[in-house]
Amino acid sequence: MIKLASLSKHFGKTVVLDEIDLTIEKGEIVVIIGPSGTGKSTLLRCINFLEQPTAGTITVGDLTVDVKQASRADILSLRRQTAFVFQNYALFANKTALQNIAERLLVVDKWPKEKAYEKAREILGKIGLAEKADAYPASMSGGQQQRVAIGRAMAAGAEVILFDEPTSSLDPEWVEEVLGLMKQLAAERQTMLVVTHEMSFARDVADRVIFVDGGHIVEQGPPSDIFQNPKDPRTKDFLKKIIATSEAAL
Repeated sequence: MIKLASLSKHFGKTVVLDEIDLTIEKGEIVVIIGPSGTGKSTLLRCINFLEQPTAGTITVGDLTVDVKQASRADILSLRRQTAFVFQNYALFANKTALQNIAERLLVVDKWPKEKAYEKAREILGKIGLAEKADAYPASMSGGQQQRVAIGRAMAAGAEVILFDEPTSSLDPEWVEEVLGLMKQLAAERQTMLVVTHEMSFARDVADRVIFVDGGHIVEQGPPSDIFQNPKDPRTKDFLKKIIATSEAAL
């Protein structure tokens, strides 16, 4: 279970997140949508202190941290219970796919090398890249690199996987293979918090969709409610623009 209470983030006088309250149950898939620059990615980055939150508390599993008093040990504990999938993959360029997935197990969890590599090979099989074990990122497509990044997150065994627009850097032909892997994780009830512009993914996979604007949660609910019957004018306007953009691209 993930719980954010009055979570805020300020950059100087600019309020990026304004007292966000959010609870995510174990096994829930929550998708965050909204205009660019409204705090969606910052919210994810604050959960595991890639950005230092300004105020509030974060609970992941049995751990609750007051962000103003968070110690280094608190931050490390939060990071052990979360896994982050970045827009730009963030793989180690000098390590193979196998080594990238095993890295967390070796360095953070202190697994023996043989055991860590065995687990990494198992995950490569699950993500459909068993034959890429010895490949370096530069020799893989963007879609394959992002699948390795997701495999690395899977290896962490984290309470929740945080996805920050995982398909935004991909060419169109690679998007579906990454979304397919995320759908596979969703079917296994891996707790996921996903920031995305892929409305079809949000509609088809999410248990709950959250619309964020101006650092606030404006509206949230099941995908059927948000997409078919949004209540707030800002949500309606955003979805109208998204639909118009999609139709224009056809």
